[in-house]
Amino acid sequence: MKSTHTVSVIAIATLAAASAWSATPAKGKISAESYRDTVKYLSSDQLKGRGTGTPQLEKAASFIAGQFKKNGIPPADGKSYYQRFRVTTNAKLGKGNALIYSLNGGAKTSLPLSQDFVPFNSSGNGKASGEVVFAGYGITAPEYGYDDYAGIDVKGKIVLLLRHEPQEFDDKSRFGGKGLTNHAMFTTKAVNAKFHGASAVIFVNDMMNHPSDPDQVEKFSNNVGPNSPDVPFVQIRAEVANQWLNAAGAKNLKDWVAEVDGDLKPRSLAIAKLSVELAANVERQQKSVPNVAAYLKGETDEYVILGAHYDHLGMGEQSSMAPELAGKAIHHGADDNASGTAGLLELAAYFAGQPKQKRGILFLAFAGEELGLIGSSYYVNNPLLPLDKAAAMINMDMIGRIKDKRVFVGGTGTGTGLPAILDQAKAKYKLNLDMSDQGGYGSSDHFSFNLKQVPVLFFFSGLHSDYHKPSDTWEKIGQDDAAELLHVVADVTSSLETAAVRPSFIKTQTPMPQASVNSGAGGGAWFGSIPDMGETKGGFKISDVTKGSPADEAGLKGGDLMTEFDGKAISNLYDFTYALRSKKPGDEVAIKYKRNGQEFATKTTLRSRAQRR
Repeated sequence: MKSTHTVSVIAIATLAAASAWSATPAKGKISAESYRDTVKYLSSDQLKGRGTGTPQLEKAASFIAGQFKKNGIPPADGKSYYQRFRVTTNAKLGKGNALIYSLNGGAKTSLPLSQDFVPFNSSGNGKASGEVVFAGYGITAPEYGYDDYAGIDVKGKIVLLLRHEPQEFDDKSRFGGKGLTNHAMFTTKAVNAKFHGASAVIFVNDMMNHPSDPDQVEKFSNNVGPNSPDVPFVQIRAEVANQWLNAAGAKNLKDWVAEVDGDLKPRSLAIAKLSVELAANVERQQKSVPNVAAYLKGETDEYVILGAHYDHLGMGEQSSMAPELAGKAIHHGADDNASGTAGLLELAAYFAGQPKQKRGILFLAFAGEELGLIGSSYYVNNPLLPLDKAAAMINMDMIGRIKDKRVFVGGTGTGTGLPAILDQAKAKYKLNLDMSDQGGYGSSDHFSFNLKQVPVLFFFSGLHSDYHKPSDTWEKIGQDDAAELLHVVADVTSSLETAAVRPSFIKTQTPMPQASVNSGAGGGAWFGSIPDMGETKGGFKISDVTKGSPADEAGLKGGDLMTEFDGKAISNLYDFTYALRSKKPGDEVAIKYKRNGQEFATKTTLRSRAQRR
C-alpha cells in the first residue's frame, strides 16, 4: 500500500495530465461537449475501468476533486475532498494451502495447488482432517423432495460434493427443468454443509454432465470475493475424486450420477479408508479508497445532495457480463457510470456560477458502488453533514444512453412534493420522464440514503446490451440528450434549493421480487429484512425492515445484528438466506439478535410475499 504522501504526489501529477487532456465544465453552464469529453476521459484506457482499489480509481478521484476545486467549490468538511474508507478489494492465496490424502492407510499424497486442487476465493479459512463423506450434490431441497444428507451423518467430517444439481439437462426435471436453481450455487452448498455440521467442503467437477469441459480446477480469482460462509471450501479434479471412490469400492462419479438422475434417490456414502488433511488460507486484502465530496453553502444549514458513483469494474472479473473477456479486457464503464459522474461535474460547474440560494448543495462521487453500494453506505453511516438537514438526495446512474427520449425516475414517492417538482421541470423539455417507480429502493447509491429516511430521486436511462461489458464505450454516449437531462436535474435541484418547505420523507414499501420457477421467489417464506451490504462480522446485519413484515412484527430494526435464526447460528448473509429458504409460510421461528451490544430473543411467524399486510 502506498503512503498518503505518495498517493498525493501521484494525484497531483494525474490531475495535471487529466486537466490538459479533457475539457473543463464551464462555470455557470451545462455543456454537451464538455460532458462528452469528461465521459471520454473517465472511460479511457488510461483509467482502465476505474476498479475500486486500483491506482486508476485514485486518478479518477483526483480528477473529480480537481474539477470541484477549479470551480471554487470547497471540500465538504473544509479540509479534504476525500472521505476515505477501507474496503476488501481483492483476494489472494495465502501460505499453507494444502490437501493431503491417504488411502487404505498407505502413504500420504499431496495434491499440487492450482493443478489438482484450489480454494475458492470466498472460502473460509481453517484446517480440517479426518473422514470424507460423498454427499452427492450436497442439496437439501424439501420443496423438491430431495435431500443428499438424508440418513447420513457428516458432523465433524469433510464432505465431497458434485457441482450443479440432478437432471441438469432434463426439461422435465423437478429442479425447474434445464435452468439451475439456487441449490446449485457454491455458497448455498457450503452453507448447507456447514449447517449439517461438516468441517470442510470439497467440490468436484461433474464431468459426466459436461464432457466437453476440461477436467481442471478453476483459476483462483483474485478479485474481491464475497464474505465467506465461514467454512473451508475447495475444488479438486474429477480424476482425483474417482480415484478415491474406486479405492473404496464405490461407484465412479459417472455411474453415480446416472443412477441419481434416473430416480432422484440420493446415494450418499462414506468413503471407506480415505483420510484427508485440508488447509485453506485465503487472504482478503483491504485498501483505502475515497468518496469525493464538495459543498456549496446556502443561506441556511439545509442542503440538497447530488450524487453519482465513479467506480466501475476494472477488468471485469466475476462481475463481467462478457465472461470470455473477464480479466482480459478493460471494462470501460462509459455509461456505468462515467455518464453520471460527468453529469455531477457539469452540475457542479453550473451551480458554482449561480447566486447563493436558501439551501446549499452537497456534491458526492461514490467509490465502491459496484461492490455493493459500499461507498454510499459508508457515507450515510459517517456523514460529513447532518443527514437530518438534507432536503433530498438526487442520484444519477447510467444517464448517457437515453433511448426514444425516455428517462426513468425512481423515488418520486419518497418525499412530499417531489412529483409536483418533477412535473414542473419536465414541462420545459422534450424528455419523457417515466415516474412509475415511486419507491426509493434499487441497486444504486440512492438506496443507502432512502434507508436513512432521506427523500431520494434516481435518474436512469435504462440497461442495454453493453452493460458490464468492455463495449460500454464513450462513442455510444448521447451527449445532447444527456445534457438536456442535466437541465432537468438542475431545475429540480433549484426547486429544492428554494422551496419554502423541504420535502418530508415517506417510507415506501419494498418491491416484491418477481416469482420465478427456478429461484423459488414469490412462493417461499418471507421475512421482510433488508440486508446491510457493508462488510460485517459475527452475524447478519439488517439495514432496515419492511413495515408490517414478520421482521417488523418481531421488533427488529435497522442496525440490528442477527446471530441466530430458527436454532441455526447466523454468521453472515449467506447463513440467513439459506436458513430462510429452508422455511415455509406459517412457520414460527425463534430469533436472536444484538442491538447496541445487548442481546435479545424474539419470535415471529413467517408469511409469503403474497400475504404482505
